[in-house]
Amino acid sequence: MNQPKTWFVTGTSKGIGFMLVKELLQAGHNVIATTRQPDTLLDALGGPHEHLLALPVDLSNEASVISAVQQAIDRFGRLDIVINNAGYALLGSLEEVTDEEFRQSMDINLFGAINVIRAVIPPMRNQNNGHVINISSNAGYVGYGNAGAYNAAKFALIGVSEALALETQPFGIKVTVVAPGQFRTNFMDKGSMQFAKNRIAAYELDKAEQQWGEFSGQQAGDPQKLVTILMELVNHPAPPLHLLLGPDTYELIQTHRQREKEEFDAWKTVSLSTNFD
Repeated sequence: MNQPKTWFVTGTSKGIGFMLVKELLQAGHNVIATTRQPDTLLDALGGPHEHLLALPVDLSNEASVISAVQQAIDRFGRLDIVINNAGYALLGSLEEVTDEEFRQSMDINLFGAINVIRAVIPPMRNQNNGHVINISSNAGYVGYGNAGAYNAAKFALIGVSEALALETQPFGIKVTVVAPGQFRTNFMDKGSMQFAKNRIAAYELDKAEQQWGEFSGQQAGDPQKLVTILMELVNHPAPPLHLLLGPDTYELIQTHRQREKEEFDAWKTVSLSTNFD
């Protein structure tokens, strides 16, 4: 058995986050699980656990995140792995999504992860070790109609991860950004997947909402395999910066990259024509 580690995991009330916490505890690891309802999480896990610290954290509030990280250090003495998993999909055209809806999505999907990163890097830097894993999406590599707000956050999280990897490499801190495809969780259920309230008929968001709802529970990805990969990833001596998970994601991004290259090549003469003569 691998030596127990201390994990800080966000978004643990359901889905991948909940499954990961459960598996980590069974494997003997220490877990700090952030959730809006710790009591509900504890009930789902069968009650309190000596290796679990379940905390109510508002990820959009920097002070709340800093407090959680300090409680984690006080309880377990260190942080080894951080999983920025919390998030939800907001669907709707850019014309339909309100400023408030867009900003709330960015608060959780992007700024929440940044708040966590800002809080956990100092103790990791001091111990000269750690691994930050940010959960993005194939929507962080490929833009989708009616998903501009989600794309914005997930694209940004990939850029943040790349920058963080360069900044923290001298301190022994590893960074991986994971892009899952469609896994069979409740991510597409009401509450996890949200839709713009102000509908414009031309964009047919009502139809899209119905189609997503019908697809929920039909996803090809096995979430248990995803959890196992995350647990094994942290033991790899040279983990990847980018990790695509799911045949759908891999094929989608490869196709998208090829189309990008074709477009770049088609406009290469213009691209190279901008220097002074």
